[in-house]
Amino acid sequence: MVDTIFAGGPVFTARAVRSRPTAVAVEAGRVVAVGHDEVRELAGPGTEVVDLAGRMLVPGFQDAHVHPVWAGVDMLRCDLTEVSTADAYRERVAAYVAEHPDQEWVLGAGWSMSAFPGGTPTAALLDEVVGDRPAFLPNRDGHGAWVSSAALRLAGIDAATPDPRDGRIERDHDGNPTGTLHEGAMALVGRLAPETTDAERLEGLLRAQAHLHALGITAWQDAIIGDYGDGGNPAVAYRAADEAGRLTARVVGALWWDRDAGLEQVADLVERRAAWSTQRFRATSVKIMQDGVAENFTAAMLDPYCDGHGHWTDNAGISFVPVETLLPAATQLDAAGFQLHFHAIGDRAVRECLDAVAAALAANGRRDARHHLAHLQVVHPDDVPRFRELGVAVNMQALWAALEAQMVDLTIPFLGEPRTSWQYPFGDLHRAGAVLAMGSDWAVSSADPLAAIHVAVNRQVPEALREGEPEHPVFLPEQRLDLATALTAYTAGSAYVNRLEDTGSIRVGALADLVILDRDPFAGPPTEIGDTRVLQTFVDGVRVHAAPDA
Repeated sequence: MVDTIFAGGPVFTARAVRSRPTAVAVEAGRVVAVGHDEVRELAGPGTEVVDLAGRMLVPGFQDAHVHPVWAGVDMLRCDLTEVSTADAYRERVAAYVAEHPDQEWVLGAGWSMSAFPGGTPTAALLDEVVGDRPAFLPNRDGHGAWVSSAALRLAGIDAATPDPRDGRIERDHDGNPTGTLHEGAMALVGRLAPETTDAERLEGLLRAQAHLHALGITAWQDAIIGDYGDGGNPAVAYRAADEAGRLTARVVGALWWDRDAGLEQVADLVERRAAWSTQRFRATSVKIMQDGVAENFTAAMLDPYCDGHGHWTDNAGISFVPVETLLPAATQLDAAGFQLHFHAIGDRAVRECLDAVAAALAANGRRDARHHLAHLQVVHPDDVPRFRELGVAVNMQALWAALEAQMVDLTIPFLGEPRTSWQYPFGDLHRAGAVLAMGSDWAVSSADPLAAIHVAVNRQVPEALREGEPEHPVFLPEQRLDLATALTAYTAGSAYVNRLEDTGSIRVGALADLVILDRDPFAGPPTEIGDTRVLQTFVDGVRVHAAPDA
């Protein structure tokens, strides 16, 4: 007798097979049989038989780059992620202020740069709804913050305040701060805001875990573990949840590389890896944020940005970690057994991170390190084959690889050609033999794996996420992936990156992390992939989510 049998629908195993099974048996949290009608013979009096009714069973999705604790805390505060216009943001902030009259600060996050001219909202707009209260509202990508005049005054930011080395204060023609702080400049205000409590982080994690399970996500890599911004250390929440038996996901943590410190922090990271790891949470990766984002011109480029009219500027972005530090840091971290998890948006940042891995390999020799680069917005064609050559995995945030307002208005005019055609070259990387994994970077963007897979296949945003925009043309169609490759990247590919060897595919002996979709996405046109929903999610064979209509 087995615990559970799933039968009556196609099974996507995430393994290279010519035909799909139609039944799977689970016993004691593991898959014990994969096949067809013969699997049903394993049923006994206590077996739960789940009728797939033609719907598809897939391995649990794994998010290789996500920020659940911060996203969950944002859900508890002034959450701006569900609206998309300047007026809607102000209405949401005004409602939050009215509902929380006793809070000294207005905290939240989630606005989109495309809602404001130049991607930079002003303090004056915020002052109209928050009054004299300090407000600190990071945007969706976490690389900029909208602040009120009261917050600027508290921080002492005025025309005489210099830009920090790793950031920029948005200013008017007279040099006065206007209310948007980019990158490292965010800390000028953020460090004054009330600290997030351990109780808030735990509540945020549990809220986020429920949301991710509802999207079929059974494991993830938290892309920043450590003290970053005003969010505190997410490891505290993971430990508390695991010790209370409430952490049902499998989690890898990427320890934050402090770009203001040097190589001396390697020894501290080794200690944190041991001290912060628990049964279901392993702090075995190190996150190095090498640059910013293209929309605020802090992504590190080999050539300068354009001014929007086809002329070169003198700004080529910021490499947050100098190369003379980056290369020995990668070498020492690799020697210490860490996986390297890089944030690289611009083509210079991508090249610098690949060079860092090459330096580590030259010094330490090859090992099964599974280093990976996330985001990869602009990749110089010369660097595409290096991913396979160096064994570096491609950590795709595929939802961004489409034409939408932020891309059309705030990115393409300032990249120019040929860089515009070098964006998110997933097809080229796949053809070059690189390992593909996927993540969302939630709360920067939706955590829905099926929405990201839709974009990876179609290079267009699903209708449900267009936020009122018309359908744009297909973006660089030669970079599209087929559905099987994209679905495998979000399951087996991310499991490979996360070193969760017993997960990521449906096979005998694997852990029973499984998801039931509401359809077989292979049976319909690719343009309908984004309409697919998750009905049920299982971790270790235990149901952790069921939709009302499951």
